[in-house]
Amino acid sequence: MEIINRKARYEYEFLQTIEAGIQLMGTEVKSVRNGDVNIGDAWCLFHDGELYIKNLHIGEYKHASVSQHTPMRMRKLLLHKEELKKLERRVTEKGLTLVPYKIYFAESGFAKCEIAVARGKKSYDKRESIKQRDVQRDLDRRG
Repeated sequence: MEIINRKARYEYEFLQTIEAGIQLMGTEVKSVRNGDVNIGDAWCLFHDGELYIKNLHIGEYKHASVSQHTPMRMRKLLLHKEELKKLERRVTEKGLTLVPYKIYFAESGFAKCEIAVARGKKSYDKRESIKQRDVQRDLDRRG
């Protein structure tokens, strides 16, 4: 199961995508497997040289007993130190941002988050995206 932030492609121009692991609790893993996730308002931030994802809503697991997770807690993204340093430099110097785009389970069984180094689109870029989408939709209907 993949959870995709569709609004991100419309709002941002993706320059590079990176696959990162997510540090989750047991009940969070089960909720993600059930698809009880909202990634639409999520964003990434650096804190003490580590990368975190904030505002990622993972709903409570209904069959859990006492040990339940907090749905809106900050979750750590797992990357190598060199990758973190490169990303932090790139984001601070060039005014880019990190956008969580997709959450999925890899073949290894671990939860992964695809984050994108992105630049915000201007309003005319967004109109161009809408125009291209409409043209593609018309072509698909005809053929």
